[in-house]
Amino acid sequence: MSELVTITIDNHVADVRLNRPEKMNALSWDMFDAITTAARELAANREVRAVVLSGEGKGFCAGMDLENFSGGMGNDPFGNGRGDSHPNYYQAPAYLWKAIPAPVICAVHGAAYGGGFQIALGADIRIAHPGSKFSLMEIKWGMIPDMSASQTLRDLVRVDVAKELSYTGRVVGGEEAHSLGLVTRLSDTPYEDAMAMAREIAVKNPDAVARSKYMFETTWRDSSVDGLAEEQRLQTPILGRPNQVESVMAALEGREPSFSDRAFGDFSELAKEA
Repeated sequence: MSELVTITIDNHVADVRLNRPEKMNALSWDMFDAITTAARELAANREVRAVVLSGEGKGFCAGMDLENFSGGMGNDPFGNGRGDSHPNYYQAPAYLWKAIPAPVICAVHGAAYGGGFQIALGADIRIAHPGSKFSLMEIKWGMIPDMSASQTLRDLVRVDVAKELSYTGRVVGGEEAHSLGLVTRLSDTPYEDAMAMAREIAVKNPDAVARSKYMFETTWRDSSVDGLAEEQRLQTPILGRPNQVESVMAALEGREPSFSDRAFGDFSELAKEA
């Protein structure tokens, strides 16, 4: 793994940090590759039960590195395999966090602009400093938000809010971001609070937590009939299995549970159960 993204795993919690502080963690093409690789590795790691995503230095991520444009984008920026699947090359660093079976908690401080904002939107939960700043800044460069915002913003804000942020590129402070629903919680110590939440999640049945994430990701916009059926399908393999029994016994005996690692790899295995 490139040092542009560092990963430390302790007690089933993955501490993931964007590590280009001298450039405000701006997204060079090497950063794109490193973030995508990190997300894919974590998705396959059954040991990981929670992820904290943060940025080193003065801010979370300042967005696209302008040096990426120094040679122009060419006539076909989606060529060379960069647009052959979805999420595509540009969307993957933001959207793949949704595909990790472990919950992802993003700790935001300073700037989260453009692609950096969209990476944060791909997390399950966002804890931000009140002084943090957010912007869909792509319009400044004459572009649309194209790192999966169309799929992540829709679950957080009204469509008129998403349009306004996209059309104007204006900077939104932490307090307003929280009031709009872009941020789950405000904190003067977002990283510390994110780690505390991750540790709390990591002592829960990892199979149940992962299946809960998959359920919400796949049923949120389903019909009620389909959603209820999926609840049942995802619950059935948990009941009576060792990790579920251990949850009950630990609660009854007033002790910390001891779980086996997640019984499946990435979400594709859950999809195959259907």
